[in-house]
This record gives sequence, structure tokens and C-alpha cells, in this order.
Amino acid sequence: MSDEVRYVSRDGIAEITLNRPEKYNTLTHEVIDQLHAAWIRFNESDDRVAILTGAGDRAFTAGANLRDIPHDLFRAIPGVGVQMKKPVIVATAGLVVGGGLVFVQMADIAIAADNTVFSYPEAKVGFSGGLVASLAARIPHKIVMELLLVGGNLSAQRAYDVGLVNQVVPVGEHLEAARKMARQIAANAPKVLTLLKEFVGQVLPKGPTEAAGIARSHILDINASDDFREGIDAFTGKRPPAFTGR
Repeated sequence: MSDEVRYVSRDGIAEITLNRPEKYNTLTHEVIDQLHAAWIRFNESDDRVAILTGAGDRAFTAGANLRDIPHDLFRAIPGVGVQMKKPVIVATAGLVVGGGLVFVQMADIAIAADNTVFSYPEAKVGFSGGLVASLAARIPHKIVMELLLVGGNLSAQRAYDVGLVNQVVPVGEHLEAARKMARQIAANAPKVLTLLKEFVGQVLPKGPTEAAGIARSHILDINASDDFREGIDAFTGKRPPAFTGR
């Protein structure tokens, strides 16, 4: 894993860190690729819960690099680009902009430092990926529409008040608060955690871009599979394929 996305496994807990603090943990093509790989690694590991955070206290992430926008953000979103059967906690501090807010909405639990500021300025910038639409399934509709249409900010306390985050803690304590929650989750029965996460996921409505991203991620998985390569090789070689399900 590149230094831009750091993965540390400890006591059944994966800590995945956006590690570009000097660039406000901006989301680039490389970061998207590395986050996608991190979620796959988490799925295939023995870790029971993941914490997603950003290095430093100035920004969880300032969102997409506007000079070279990664339009495939969905690949980095847990539950969209990679289907998750295990819980994900997000721990934020400072700026949480654009796609950063999507990570928060898709996480199972969110811990925010008291200096966290959520914003979604895409209407002001002139582009949108649309993944944020399903935020309306998680907090009140009018709060979402004000945030998206005005392009303003949501403080950590306001986010707590409307149910976007579980805890607000002093800046510098957000990661330890997430670790404490992760340890409690990791001590519980994994099959029950998987069942409850899956059932809750079936209850929550999905926005059109989220549904499209999930469908696209499944297609990409097929196109990257051993069976895809075997099928093409068998067809061009005029022989029966030997599929393995991988």
C-alpha cells in the first residue's frame, strides 16, 4: 500500500488513513485506486472492523482535486465500489468536503472532532457525481437540501444534532474515540455483525448514482476476474472453457 493511503492492522481492527496532510488529504486518482485496494484488503483480512481517518487535524479530506477530478470516486466508497460485510467507522477532523461527506454518510458510525466542518460545494463548482443523494436517507431531508443547494457548511455539533455523527470529541481525541468504539465492535460476534449490517443496508434507500456505482463495481469485478480471461482465451482458442469461479 502506498504512503498516500496507509493501512495498519492491529487486534482485529484495520486503520485506513488518507495520508496526504500537506495537501489536505485531497482525493486524487491515485488515492481512489489505493482506497479501493484497501477496502478489498479489509474484506479479505481477518480484521473485524475498519476505521477510516485522515492524517492531521486540518482536514479529513478537502475533497476532489479540482485540477484533475477523479470521476470514479464510487470505487473508493465502502458499500459502493467494494461491498462491505464488516463495519466501518469514520473519524474526522477539520475539513470534510465533497466526496469526504460521502465517506461519512456511507460509514456505519462516525466520530467527529469538534473542529470538523462538513461541506458540499459542488453546486458552486459546477459539477456533481450525485453519490451524496442518499444522504437524504440518513438525515432530515430539509437539512440535506440546504447543505447541497446552498453549498454551505455543517458544524460538528449540528451534524451530531441531526444524526450524521455519533460523537463529537475534542480535536486530537477523535481517533482514540473511534478506536474505543472499534474495540467494542471487534469483541462482538462477527456473524451477527454481518447479518445486522446487511439487513440495515437493505432498509436504507439508495440514490441513483449509488445504485449505478454498485452495479458498475460488480461489472468491473467480472471484467477483472480469472473466469473472464479464461472465457476469452477459450473462445479465441476454440476450446471449452474451464471456469473456476474466481
